[in-house]
Amino acid sequence: MPGPIWVHGELTPDGSLAKISTEVATLARDVGATSKRDVVGVIVGSDPKGAATELARYVPRVLAITEPATADHAAATIVGERLAELIEREQPDYVFTGAGPEGRDVAGVVGALTGWGVLVNAIAVRWEDGPVVDMSVFGGKLTTTSRFAGERGIVTVRPNVVTAEPASATGKVEAAAVSGALKLPLVKVVDRIAADDVAAPIEEARIIVSGGRGVGGPDGFGVVQELAAALGGAVGATRAAVDAGWIPYAQQIGQTGKIVKPALYLALGISGAIQHKVGMQTADTIVAVNRDPDAPIAEFADLFVVGDLFEVAPAILAELRARAG
Repeated sequence: MPGPIWVHGELTPDGSLAKISTEVATLARDVGATSKRDVVGVIVGSDPKGAATELARYVPRVLAITEPATADHAAATIVGERLAELIEREQPDYVFTGAGPEGRDVAGVVGALTGWGVLVNAIAVRWEDGPVVDMSVFGGKLTTTSRFAGERGIVTVRPNVVTAEPASATGKVEAAAVSGALKLPLVKVVDRIAADDVAAPIEEARIIVSGGRGVGGPDGFGVVQELAAALGGAVGATRAAVDAGWIPYAQQIGQTGKIVKPALYLALGISGAIQHKVGMQTADTIVAVNRDPDAPIAEFADLFVVGDLFEVAPAILAELRARAG
């Protein structure tokens, strides 16, 4: 009998289920239906019940592992070790996880402990006598198609390539026991810094207004923030703006930041280098404002405005306010 497909459920700092895990679960459920394999979620945490209940909305069965060490230590290594222990006992064939910071680390630990191969940054997965994985590589410049040489493996799924959809029926949550002391080194968390509040979580925002090097400095983000507020959206930024200290890292979009998929992406003073493009290219509509008519973003924007953002953005704001009034 073929082994099941497992979904690693990632926890947010407040203990709830990460959005990426709902997307991964939806994809795994589709692959499971095609391959006629069971799909099982696995949650590891100091208090996994809440997240396990959330994940059960997407998969028929969820294993919840209580591991107190994750409360005050970096979680990825611990989660990976406990997953590897459970894999040896339960014998699944595949593990799907998100391609974010935790998912990548978990995949690495599980791969090292089990000897399984890893296919990373999947943008699509289909079943053809095994998972066939389309992967975005080289900063989004190329898409490759790969499959596992063996009959088991790990897939990390890129954020926002799947629309999360709950299953028709809620699954069951079961407590799963693990035994023995953790063997890998533990990394103690000595401090936690809360991110600044934003109008909307950037990964979930339907509208994002982003600023790049062209805004000129932290004061230049004032018009970006005003426009985002008027549209009911979130503020994003390029790596150049973040590295310059103009805006927090939590709002960085791109290869080394967040991957987003809003209905509208308004780019102000952003050239559109490939490292930024990979984080926002799947937006439904991309509108860009740049003084350089040859900026790379002109090649993939739906609407490209050649002009000074400090003239164009206030004009947009004025029109929005006139319509609201």
